[in-house]
Amino acid sequence: MKVAQTIQRLGFRKWYERELIQSHLHLVLLLFSALGLLGSAEAYERSAPVPEQLWIGLCAAASALIGVWALRRYLYLLMHAEQVANQANCPDCQTYARWTLEEHDEAQQRLQVRCRQCGHRWPIDY
Repeated sequence: MKVAQTIQRLGFRKWYERELIQSHLHLVLLLFSALGLLGSAEAYERSAPVPEQLWIGLCAAASALIGVWALRRYLYLLMHAEQVANQANCPDCQTYARWTLEEHDEAQQRLQVRCRQCGHRWPIDY
């Protein structure tokens, strides 16, 4: 879903919380895929029939691919949320995350926000 629309609907704090939760769920998926990879290594036997060895190798490869994807997604979501959160302080009064979204530009990936406390306007790049 679009960042501006989600922030408009939920508010910044809820959006940020959801981004972090989603990010950490990908970290849990990474841990599960690591367990799958370790389980595949444990189950592999050189004396097993070739089809069984291929099946275990396929499971190991799938676990590794899922793990790499989950790690990349975890880091992307975490860094994206932190990038936006680092810009959420009002430059004038230093109030954190108490702003109203006034407009957004999808092409430049920029939000124009206004502080609820002092009324200052500033851009937030996402």
